[in-house]
Amino acid sequence: MTDRIALTGLRVRGYHGVYAEERRDGQDFVIDAVLSLDLTTAAASDDVADTVHYGQLAEALAAVVSGEPVNLIETLAQRLADVCLADPRVAAAEVTVHKPAAPIPLSFADVAVTLRRTR
Repeated sequence: MTDRIALTGLRVRGYHGVYAEERRDGQDFVIDAVLSLDLTTAAASDDVADTVHYGQLAEALAAVVSGEPVNLIETLAQRLADVCLADPRVAAAEVTVHKPAAPIPLSFADVAVTLRRTR
């Protein structure tokens, strides 16, 4: 599948992490999602009903990030991939969860987990 929809840099406040202060104070997570699907019908019809509505996708992903806390961003990434694959037109989804404020006592730019799931 060569067609893709990419949503990158979705910033959402969440309360995920192993440490009590992460769950108490929360932090921003940044989400990237790339969907692989056939966009031929949408391109021909020019109708949003024939594609994945990226605004609705963003809202659904944000609801997961701001919702029930998990310990690991690996678990969060899986939940987000499940949201992406809920639309039967999506053949594969690649999701990256960035945790730029991870509790690491060293200088770093980012911590991220990326997973790819296929139907």
